[in-house]
Amino acid sequence: MTDQPTPPAPGQTAPASSPFPANPFGPPPPPPAPYAPPTGAYGVPVGGYTAPAGGYTVPSTERPASRGAGAIALIAAVLAAVVMPILGAVFAFQIGALLPVEYIDVDTTLENDLAALSPARIQVLWAEIAFWAGTALGVLALVMGIIAVARRRGRGLGIAAIVVAVIGPVLFFVAVFVMLGIGAAVGTL
Repeated sequence: MTDQPTPPAPGQTAPASSPFPANPFGPPPPPPAPYAPPTGAYGVPVGGYTAPAGGYTVPSTERPASRGAGAIALIAAVLAAVVMPILGAVFAFQIGALLPVEYIDVDTTLENDLAALSPARIQVLWAEIAFWAGTALGVLALVMGIIAVARRRGRGLGIAAIVVAVIGPVLFFVAVFVMLGIGAAVGTL
């Protein structure tokens, strides 16, 4: 057998320069369509996911915010709500024990009110100092607590400081009046 080209089938023409015979099955099928996600599914962006701008960076080693503001606020609140009421109660007890009972009774005449406290003037002075020191510490605790909460520098400590500082005046007056009464009762013995 020799290499002779075979003649084309009836009704077909052979290409003049094609080394391959014509496709007897017709044109090739089109390529399949790309996968389409089901309706309602999360779609991937065209071209896939992109790398973040700048590529990978080393995480920062920044220290977390200091809890100093919250700690200062809580210490000031505890001093204002616990220590100052104890001091005020001790001095109120001494005032009650030193004053005569008739001065502790309710008097509506308002005559010589301050003169009635003269037997216990030193204790009255220290009770007043405890009151104003507690007030200053309570205001400091409130302000520092608000700053700690707002700036996230010891938020839990700041919230606790605010709560304790708000309760502080109530504790002070309850302790002072209770101990003044107890001191007056002891002073009459």
